[in-house]
Amino acid sequence: MKGTCLCGAIEVTAPKHNEVSLCHCDMFRKRSSGPLHAVHCGPGVTFSGAEPKRYQSSQWAVRGFCAECGTNIYYHLLATDEYILSAGLFNEPDFKLSLEIFTDEKPAYYDLQPHSKKMTAQEVFDQYAPEE
Repeated sequence: MKGTCLCGAIEVTAPKHNEVSLCHCDMFRKRSSGPLHAVHCGPGVTFSGAEPKRYQSSQWAVRGFCAECGTNIYYHLLATDEYILSAGLFNEPDFKLSLEIFTDEKPAYYDLQPHSKKMTAQEVFDQYAPEE
């Protein structure tokens, strides 16, 4: 899959995926006033053009965005080298919603797919966060 940020300065190439998940965590909502529509692409992601600006938002992850237009590019899990990319980057989005996470942090003012799998913040941490 190929995609770009809003201004086109960053091009992303990733393995083909057809599922998108939503993250309702307060960090993504603060960043964009809504959930992240995420495509889990694993480590096989390349970037060309401008270098994404990086922000380490937690001990286990770095967020990348375009320094020119501000487009959210990725959420990078450091322990597994997995890239979770913003679904809006891709030119031919043929995605199906498969999972919603941090559902306990989702505000009441929006609802999405009633039949997708949902996980609370604690369930996400139990599955993905490194043990200390």
